[in-house]
Amino acid sequence: MLAAKVVSPSTSRVSCFFGTGRRKSSVARVCLLEGTGKLVINNRSGNIYLQSNPSYLEAVRAPLETLGYEGRYDIVVKTQGGGTTGQAEAIMMGVARALCEIDAMNRFPLRKQGYLTRNSSCKERKKYGLKKARKAPQFSKR
Repeated sequence: MLAAKVVSPSTSRVSCFFGTGRRKSSVARVCLLEGTGKLVINNRSGNIYLQSNPSYLEAVRAPLETLGYEGRYDIVVKTQGGGTTGQAEAIMMGVARALCEIDAMNRFPLRKQGYLTRNSSCKERKKYGLKKARKAPQFSKR
């Protein structure tokens, strides 16, 4: 994950910092741009994409709030796979990784809060003879 310079058509240079987050089967590619704190996910407003769910919106902005960067960066995300919860947590991890690209000193507080740790838990597979992963059919004595 390298910090890259993106050149806009008006020849002004805009620095974009990239981070990739994963959770369950979701993958989020995050780009942090200096700005006013807007959130854009898959070319839609973050508020609309995350269904105005306060816990999802709070999770996405949590790494910025930890460092006190609430209104300094715009978040632009391309995400795919999984559901809204997995995508929100993947975006959170991607934002944290992008903040580490901005300054290496950001790593310690983000690591302490757990934003850089991959949560690898996923759905358990169904076993034969059972209805679901662990649910057994009803027992009949006779």
